[in-house]
Amino acid sequence: MLTAKNLPNTYPPPWLLRRTSSSLGILCAALLLCGAALPTAAQTRSASSTSNASTPRQTQAAAPSTRARSAGTAAAAAGAALGASRWKDPDGVAEQRLLEVLDLTSAGQTQQALDKAYALVGDYPHFQLAQLALGDLLLARSRPLEVLGNTTPTNEQAAQTLESLRSESLKRISAQKTALPAGAIPQQFLLVPPSSRHAIAVDAKFSRLYLFENTDEGMRLVADYYASVGKLGTEKEIEGDQRTPLGVYFVVSKLQASALPPFYGAGALPLNYPNPLDQRRGKTGHGIWLHGTPPDQFARAPLATDGCVALADPDFYRLLQTVDIRSTPVVIANELQWVQPQSMDTMRQAFDLLLQSWHQAKTDGDVDLLLSFYAPDFTGSKKMDLATWSNRLIREVKDLSGRSLELKERSYLRWSDAQDDVMVVTFGEVMQGSISGPVRRQYWRRDGQLWHIFFESTV
Repeated sequence: MLTAKNLPNTYPPPWLLRRTSSSLGILCAALLLCGAALPTAAQTRSASSTSNASTPRQTQAAAPSTRARSAGTAAAAAGAALGASRWKDPDGVAEQRLLEVLDLTSAGQTQQALDKAYALVGDYPHFQLAQLALGDLLLARSRPLEVLGNTTPTNEQAAQTLESLRSESLKRISAQKTALPAGAIPQQFLLVPPSSRHAIAVDAKFSRLYLFENTDEGMRLVADYYASVGKLGTEKEIEGDQRTPLGVYFVVSKLQASALPPFYGAGALPLNYPNPLDQRRGKTGHGIWLHGTPPDQFARAPLATDGCVALADPDFYRLLQTVDIRSTPVVIANELQWVQPQSMDTMRQAFDLLLQSWHQAKTDGDVDLLLSFYAPDFTGSKKMDLATWSNRLIREVKDLSGRSLELKERSYLRWSDAQDDVMVVTFGEVMQGSISGPVRRQYWRRDGQLWHIFFESTV
């Protein structure tokens, strides 16, 4: 049994205190969060089962294991080099290993859980929730466990840290236990074209990000990850409110780690917040990104960012290497609604007919009919009002000179909330005799039984 008598003199180890907040350093003696300067699982078993020669037992307890020493050294040297070394770890594996530890603990298989927890903390010394699970398992050797993080915090900051870790644990366990309907997709993905090879959806309630691959057979869920959102939740309204926006967005660029402070970990994927709907609603702010985590944190609390969506570096690194800029949609919702793709066929077909009518009016040069599709409060790129946009449409129709237009790679992304029902429509517009043309994006709003365009621009 590991007790106060055989704890090493350096406990809590200096590398842990350097690497965590002071409050967590206060907690660590009770939680046994560390892997450095503690016995390995095998050494602990040996110490408790050997009945002769107390000196070897004391030596085993005081001597740090090779894995623990490596963990301590890595944490003490936390920085860009350490962060980069773990970005390419298999995504999602650390969480799977943690959940296995928790499952074994719940099943009463504490020795197996302890072995796996030691290994996990050795591989990911900056994974605080894994440290907490290990601390509980060590405490369980001397007293029954009542809750995750079986201790009494010494101050308010320590209490908040512990509560955040408990919340993170519940989010991860809930995701494991919640089975999504086979083949279901978020209802916002009405139509995603082949040019969008991937799509992302974020469920803020469950602290989860879902990565989809767009295949010949349709959208296929290929990964899902624990994710952190704003400190004050969602529904961003103004600059600095520490909330994550809700809506349909697109990845607009990629920022590599070398161009960013270490705080952002493996890099960042900026989004187009505020989008035209946000701007119409008077929302402010900027710099909403998907990004990684600092070198000394494997993951952040469920509510931890200033409005961005943060993932563990191995998970984010896969996103960074996978998705394309401009064509990857990102839906952020309080709670995703999952539907079967065929259940949206009627709406998809109805919008096909609507867009075809807009397209036909433009091809025919019927400016009056074409303008009837635009809302009176329309604004275009560079804040053009409807009158200015009308002149632009007239020039575009004149340039066609009777040639037809072909719409390619259509995308329909629907956003419905208490205020509006909106369709974000993107398509390529190719004139007869041309091999390429502009990519156009329109925001349609439902007004009663009719849909009107309230924003349009080229991408």
